[in-house]
Amino acid sequence: MMKLFDVYPLFDVNIVKGQGCKVWDDKGQEYLDLYGGHAVISIGHSHPHYVKKVTEQLGRLGFYSNSVINKLQQELAERLGRISGYDDYQLFLINSGAEANENALKLASFTNGRTRVLSAEKAFHGRTSLAVEVTNNPKIIAPINNNGHVTYLPLNDLAAWEQELKKGDVCAVILECIQGVGGIKMVTREFAQGLEKLCKQYGTVLICDEIQCGYGRSGKFFAHQWLDIRPDIITVAKGIANGFPMAGVLIAPEFQPVYGQLGTTFGGNHLACAAALAVLDVFEEENLVENARVVGDYLMEGLRTVSRDTAAADGTGRIQDIRGRGLMVGIDLDVPHKEVRQPLIYEEHCFTGCAGTNVLRLLPPLCLTKQEVDQFIDKLTKILKR
Repeated sequence: MMKLFDVYPLFDVNIVKGQGCKVWDDKGQEYLDLYGGHAVISIGHSHPHYVKKVTEQLGRLGFYSNSVINKLQQELAERLGRISGYDDYQLFLINSGAEANENALKLASFTNGRTRVLSAEKAFHGRTSLAVEVTNNPKIIAPINNNGHVTYLPLNDLAAWEQELKKGDVCAVILECIQGVGGIKMVTREFAQGLEKLCKQYGTVLICDEIQCGYGRSGKFFAHQWLDIRPDIITVAKGIANGFPMAGVLIAPEFQPVYGQLGTTFGGNHLACAAALAVLDVFEEENLVENARVVGDYLMEGLRTVSRDTAAADGTGRIQDIRGRGLMVGIDLDVPHKEVRQPLIYEEHCFTGCAGTNVLRLLPPLCLTKQEVDQFIDKLTKILKR
């Protein structure tokens, strides 16, 4: 009998149903979902409008190739441009975040003919060839992907980045404005604006990886918009279609397409576009980007209260730091995250993500309510007060 190739350590939970910010296992147990399927569920599980639009599209046409006109793609480009503030950019649709970064890097190299890339320490950009090479984790970079194209530099150390950029041979800078896998590390405004200026000065393409921190999660449509920069290329995925595999590359108008350089079989198919359009419908109708900001602020305040309430008499606390923006939050603990995450799942029935060894990572659907935040705060407090 064929078995699955064992690449993930799995929790002993079989999730079979979801609604909003709740999921249920095959035994009927309800869980509060502050993980969102790894930041993928943007509008909530099984949103009725989403289900309706995807089902209707499947009844008409699920797929045809990119050799013919697909008006859903153009509708998506127009609406995404308007809602995000990038209506003068161009959109290339693919299937995953890694593909988005792969194509962004390739496009940058086609444009300026260079091969070297700067990436941040602790960055994560994907697992395909170029994407994994710009990911600062030697454990997942195979020898065939380790081609010496990338220099990793400390986040927010502008002098270190300038030293490399002034050599004049850097093809692209790729940057998460809030690092996800890196532990919810925040890019500073001073660094981002200085880096943007240096990229323009030295003819380097600035790529903002918004795959996890974008699409409303930070409380603005893109996390880099908090920093007042405008990158040359923006990559998106995860929340774009609420669980349907889809991704995109937003490309500045000065980049000229050349037939044959980029392509995809499944990217931007009819069903994927219907899903992505339904997401934008709900974003606008339910004001989810603003909700992420307001409820995210409420969550941060609740976590600060937990930090004070669970601190020891000498001032040391179970929570060492709280980082993030909107509904992308990291809780830095004084113990390995599994000592908190596992009882949260198995005893308190609440899903969270993690990063590194000590960080709980919260990536809930953007429809999270203050009442659900209160539920999580109660559950977390109970675990930390043991």
